[in-house]
Amino acid sequence: MAELPVLELPAALSHCSGRFTISTLLGAEEGGRGPYAATEGAGCDSAHPTHLSGSTLCTRTFGYNTVDVVPAYEHYANSKGVGDAGKGRPSLADLHSILKPDPGRLCAPVAEPQHGNGLPEAGPEEAAGEPGRAPAPEPVRFGWVKGVMIRCMLNIWGVILYLRLPWITAQAGIALTWLIILMSVTVTTITGLSISAISTNGKVKSGGTYFLISRSLGPELGGSIGLIFAFANAVAVAMHTVGFAETVRDLLQEHNSLIVDPTNDIRIIGVVTVTVLLGISLAGMEWEAKAQILFFLVILVSFINYLVGTVIPATAEKQAKGFFSYRADIFAQNFVPSWRGPEGSFFSLFSIFFPSATGILAGANISGDLKDPAVAIPKGTLMAIFWTTVSYLVLSATIGACVVRDASGSLNDSVAVGSPGCEGLACSFGWNFTACAQRQSCRYGLSNYYQSMSMVSGFGPLITAGIFGATLSSALACLVSAPKVFQCLCRDQLYPLIGFFGKGYGRNNEPIRGYMLTYVIAVGFILIAELNAIAPIISNFFLCSYALINFSCFHASITNSPGWRPSFRYYSKWAALFGAAVSVVIMFLLTWWAALIAFGIVIFLLGYVLYKKPDVNWGSSMQASSYNMALNYSVGLSEVDEHIKNYRQGRLGACLVLTGPPNFRPALVDFVGTFTKNLSLMLCGNVLIGPRKQKMPESRLTADGHTKWLMKRKIKAFYTDVVAEDLRSGVQILIQAAGLGKMRPNILALGYKRNWRTASPQSLEDYVGILHDAFDFKYGVCLLRMKEGLNVSRVMQAHADPATLAGEQQASTVFQSEQGKKTIDIYWLFDDGGLTLLIPYLLGRKKRWRKCKIRVFVGGQINRMDEERKAAVTAPSPSPPTPPSTPKPARTPFPGTVCLSCSIKRFDDLITPFRLNDGFKDEATVNEMRQGCPWKISDEEVDKNRAKSLRQVRLNEILLDYSRDAALVAITLPIGRKGGCPSSLYMAWLETLSQDLRPPVILTRGNQENVLTFYCQ
Repeated sequence: MAELPVLELPAALSHCSGRFTISTLLGAEEGGRGPYAATEGAGCDSAHPTHLSGSTLCTRTFGYNTVDVVPAYEHYANSKGVGDAGKGRPSLADLHSILKPDPGRLCAPVAEPQHGNGLPEAGPEEAAGEPGRAPAPEPVRFGWVKGVMIRCMLNIWGVILYLRLPWITAQAGIALTWLIILMSVTVTTITGLSISAISTNGKVKSGGTYFLISRSLGPELGGSIGLIFAFANAVAVAMHTVGFAETVRDLLQEHNSLIVDPTNDIRIIGVVTVTVLLGISLAGMEWEAKAQILFFLVILVSFINYLVGTVIPATAEKQAKGFFSYRADIFAQNFVPSWRGPEGSFFSLFSIFFPSATGILAGANISGDLKDPAVAIPKGTLMAIFWTTVSYLVLSATIGACVVRDASGSLNDSVAVGSPGCEGLACSFGWNFTACAQRQSCRYGLSNYYQSMSMVSGFGPLITAGIFGATLSSALACLVSAPKVFQCLCRDQLYPLIGFFGKGYGRNNEPIRGYMLTYVIAVGFILIAELNAIAPIISNFFLCSYALINFSCFHASITNSPGWRPSFRYYSKWAALFGAAVSVVIMFLLTWWAALIAFGIVIFLLGYVLYKKPDVNWGSSMQASSYNMALNYSVGLSEVDEHIKNYRQGRLGACLVLTGPPNFRPALVDFVGTFTKNLSLMLCGNVLIGPRKQKMPESRLTADGHTKWLMKRKIKAFYTDVVAEDLRSGVQILIQAAGLGKMRPNILALGYKRNWRTASPQSLEDYVGILHDAFDFKYGVCLLRMKEGLNVSRVMQAHADPATLAGEQQASTVFQSEQGKKTIDIYWLFDDGGLTLLIPYLLGRKKRWRKCKIRVFVGGQINRMDEERKAAVTAPSPSPPTPPSTPKPARTPFPGTVCLSCSIKRFDDLITPFRLNDGFKDEATVNEMRQGCPWKISDEEVDKNRAKSLRQVRLNEILLDYSRDAALVAITLPIGRKGGCPSSLYMAWLETLSQDLRPPVILTRGNQENVLTFYCQ
C-alpha cells in the first residue's frame, strides 16, 4: 500500500504573517491513495446514512469520508458573537451524537463542487444570474495613496499654512515654532498610531471614526461621538467654504468689484461654492477623488513656486517689504522669539496653530471605500502626518531665514549701508525701517503681513491658488466624511428619527440623503457668515474624537481581550493614554467654555443611549472590562477572610480544570493559568470519591490550603471540590454547577490518562465518558499530555497537612520557564470553531512564550489553497504581514514502508488486549458477548474505523517529522462517536496520535461554535 504523501509546500503555497506560518496538509484525493483511503462508497463515520443538521454533507477529508470539515475562511467572517455556529460547519451533535439511520437519505461520498473559498458552486441558473439583469457593477475602491494619504494631507493643509505660519514664526521664533509644530504632531501621531492599531484589529467597514470608536468602546460612547463628529464635519464644510469665500471677496475688494456688499458676497460665493462641491460628491467617489488630486497638484505647485521664490534674488520692491533671500543674520534674529500683542504667548500661538495639524481622520472616515482599510489607514495616515510635518518645518525655517520681522514697504527707505541713525538688521542690507518699527506701524514683514508667502513666491497668484486648493479640498473632504459617518450611525439605529438617512444608493452605497442633510446644515452656517463663535466648538469636537480614539486603543489593550489582536504592532497603550489626556488638556487650552459644551453634549447623548439600551452587541472592550472587573473582584474575595456581616456564596469560572488537588498536577495548573491570567477565570475542580460523611471533613480541611497554594503560585483561580460516589458523577456535578450567571465555564481542561492500558476498564470507561459528558453539555475540551506525565503526587504526601500546603516546595514546570525562539505548532485539522487556534495564540502572547513563532498547519484541498491563502492575508494577526513564505522546518526523510508497517503493528498491539475477537458475528451476538464490558472492540468496529485509525498513525509520523523540536504542539482532538466508538479504541487513537513527542501536547476541541472572527462586530 502506498502511503499518503504530505507535500512540502513551496514558498508561494504558504502564507506567513508575522509570527504565524500557515501550511496546508493535502488530502488523499490529491496525493494518491494509501492505507488511509476509504473504500468507495464508505459512509460518513458509519455504514448508514444519517440525519444531519442543516445541509451538512459528507466530505472526503484526509482520505476517508467524514462530516468533519477543515477550517474555512468564511466560517469566521462577520460573526455576530461567540456561540454562533459557522455557516457550513457541522454541529457538535452531528459529530458526537449517536447516528440514527435514515434509509431515505444517502450521504454523498464526496463534497459538492466547491469554489476556492469553500462555498458550493452556483448552479447554471445562479451563475447566469436572473434573466434580463446585468451583474452588479463593482464599487470604486481606493488604495492607501489616493484614498488616505492625499485625502489626509489635503485636510491637514489649510489657510493657516499660508496665512498664519509665517506670522507664528515671527512671534515665537523658528525654534519655538518648531516646538509648537512637533508638539502638535506628537498628539496627531499618537492618534494616528491608535487609529492604525484599531483599524487592523479585524475587518473595518464603512463609518470611519464612528465605526472604530463604537466597535471598540461600545454604542454608548461610540454613538455620542459619532453624532457630534458628523455634525462637526458638516459645519466644517461651512467653515472652509467661508474661508474660500472671504479670500475671493478680498480679491474683489482689491479690484473694486464687489457683487453686493462684503457680508452678502461671502454668502453668495459660499452657497455657490458648496453647491458645486455637492455636485462633485453626488457624481460619485471616483469624481470626488479626481477633484482631490487636482487640488493636491495645485497645492504642490504653490509649494514649489514658494521655494523657487526664496532663491530668486530679491527685487527692490520685495526688499522694501522685508525679503532679502537667504541670510544667516536674518535666520539668527528670527530663531528667537519676539512676542507682540495680546496673542504674544506660547500657548496662544499653540492654540492658533494646532487646528492646522488636525485632519488625520479624513482617510479613516471613508473606510468603506478603501480596497484594504487595514493596510491603507495606517500607511496613508502616518505618511500624511510625516509629509505635512516636513512641509511645516521647511516652510517656517525657510521663510524665517529670508524675511525680517518689520518692513515699511516704501522704496524711499533705502539708505547706504552703515548710515547713522539706522537701527535694525535691515540697515546692513541698505534699508532703514527704524521709524515704522519704533512706532509699530510697519505694514510689511513677518510680524505684520499675513501674505508674506505670496510676496516671497516666484508668482504670487499661485499662492492664492494654493489657498483656494487647501480650503476647497478640506471642504470637499468634510462634505464626504459627514454623510459616510452619519450613514453608519443611522443604520445602527441608536437614536430615533434618523434611520431615514441611512439608505444608500448606487454601487458604492452612496448616502445621497446624508449628502443633502450635510448640504442644508452647511448652507445654514454659511448664511450666518460669522463662524468665529462656532469654530472653537468644532475644534473641540474633533479633539474629543482624538481623545476617544486614543482611549479606545488604551482600553482595548489594558483589558487583554482575546478579540484585541491588531496586526499593527507599533503602538503603545501608555502612549495612547497620554494622547487621550493631552487631547483633553488641549481642548481646555483652546477654549475652556467650548470644551465644557462638547463634554456636556457627549454626556447627554451618552445618557440617552444608556437609558434606551439599544439591542446591539459588538464585543466592545467595555464588555471585556466589565468581565475583568468582576473577575478581579471575585478573585480578590479569596484573599479576604469571611465575616458573618459580609457572607456571600458563589463560585465563578470560565475554564474548568480537573486538577484533583492542584499541587498534584502543577503543570496542568500552570498551563491553564498561563493563558487565562488577567484574561479569563480558572476554576480548579477536585472530586472526592467516597461516602459524604467521611469526605466532607476532608474537604473543609484542605480547601483553604489549596487556595493558598494557588495564591503562592500566583495563579488567579478558584478551587472547589465535590463529594461523589465515582469520578464521572463528580465531574458531571462540577460541569453543571460551576459558574454564576454569564460567568460560567465553557472549556473543560484535564490531563491525559497515561495508564489507560493498565488501569481498570471501568476507570477507562469513566474517563472517556467524561469527554462525552463535556460535549453533551456543549463544553470545549482540552487534554494536556506531557512526556514525563502530570501527576507528581508520588513524590509528595497524598494528603498533606492543610497548614503546610502553601509552604511546601513549589514544583517547577515547563510553563514557568523562558521558551526562547522555538515554535508553537498548531495542527488545526478540523474546524472546531477556532478553539484549537485561540488557546495557543493566547499562550503565545505571554512574556515567556512571546519569542516563539506560531506555525499553523491546516488540512485542505489543492483547488482551495490559493483562495484560502488569499483570504487569510486580510485576517488579523498579532504582527504585520510579511511576504508569503514558509520556513522549512528541520526534518528527516519520511519513514519508509518498514517503519510504516511497524507503526501499524504498534497500533494493533495497543488494541489487541481490548479486542472481542468475535469473528464478524452479527450485531446481536456481539452485544451479548460484550455484555458487561462495553470497552471491548468488535472486529467490525476495527474494520469500519480502519481508515481513521491509520490516519492517526500517519499524523503521528507527520508530528514527529515537523514538530520534534517545537516548544508546544496543539492538535485538534478527534471525536469518538458516542455509542459507535469503544473507549479503548478512542484512547488508542489519542495514544497513537500523540506518542513519542518530546514537547507538551494539547489536544483541543471546541464546541463547534465560533470563538474567532475577522470582523470588528
